[in-house]
Amino acid sequence: MTEFDAYLDIIGRVAGARASGVKAADSAVSLMLDVAGMTAAEREEIDAELKAALAAAGAQSVRVMMTAERIAPRLIAIASGKGGVGKSTLSTNMAVAMARAGRAVGLVDADIYGPSQTRLLGAEDSKPEAADKKMFPVRGAGNVPFLSMGQLVKPGQAVAWRGPMAGNALSQLIDAHWGNVRDIIVDLPPGTGDIQLSMIQKHKPIGAVIISTPQDLALIDAARAISFFDTAKVPIIGLVENMAGYLCPHCGEMSEPFGLGGAEAAAKELGIDFLGRIPLDMAIRTASDAGEPPALGDGPIAKAYAAIADKVSDWIDRQKAAA
Repeated sequence: MTEFDAYLDIIGRVAGARASGVKAADSAVSLMLDVAGMTAAEREEIDAELKAALAAAGAQSVRVMMTAERIAPRLIAIASGKGGVGKSTLSTNMAVAMARAGRAVGLVDADIYGPSQTRLLGAEDSKPEAADKKMFPVRGAGNVPFLSMGQLVKPGQAVAWRGPMAGNALSQLIDAHWGNVRDIIVDLPPGTGDIQLSMIQKHKPIGAVIISTPQDLALIDAARAISFFDTAKVPIIGLVENMAGYLCPHCGEMSEPFGLGGAEAAAKELGIDFLGRIPLDMAIRTASDAGEPPALGDGPIAKAYAAIADKVSDWIDRQKAAA
């Protein structure tokens, strides 16, 4: 084995595919190191390990040039025309289901005034690190990287900001060190206000998923959200019906306290895809409160979320292929 081969072997063991452009002459070694998605501490650690290992193999000098090719992730907005329809829970479980299917997915909790993803992803004590004035996402349940205003304020603290400040906060959450993440689920606040406008102006999503409960009032609000995204020229990926039927755990009888099939009928009338329905189930509430997204399991609820996530993933891939 030549000296150069020995250096290559060491670099391969320490840095793997992150290393490239290795050069060696007169016991001086130089290489390029892709540090995309690494924290400052991780960068320092791998730099020190490379230099120590190469020096032990006889290198008199080692130059490690760090680079991070940045590919802007695609944003998928999860939206509703009103609150209380399960938008954040859908966002969490879609991200978890997509990650379980092997996609490089992250999540942004864009509900600046009422963040909930730290609880839903079981990471309430998480605090993101930062470098170069940008944050590194924190890993939550299902190993999903995410950022939320809930990580930056004290528990229970109210965020009393005007629209521009909230818009700037959203930009900081989106414009972060996402590393190899290619799809970011954006859990939007309800309605069509400043946060939505700021996102579309600065970080336009490739598509939006609208969630509604089956009753007419919620569907009227969902139609407003659809109209908002249509006006902004953001494609509607489809409509999800939440709280669609309740199976009594005692008597086994199925009831529909909010109706059934309204969202599917509305999707057909509006000419958009119907992505699926999620039942009204106590297990979703208890698991979500415990920071254990139901999509991590293998039961009927997990499969319902996975089916919706698969349809959204297929839609994203079709757009990529068309481009």
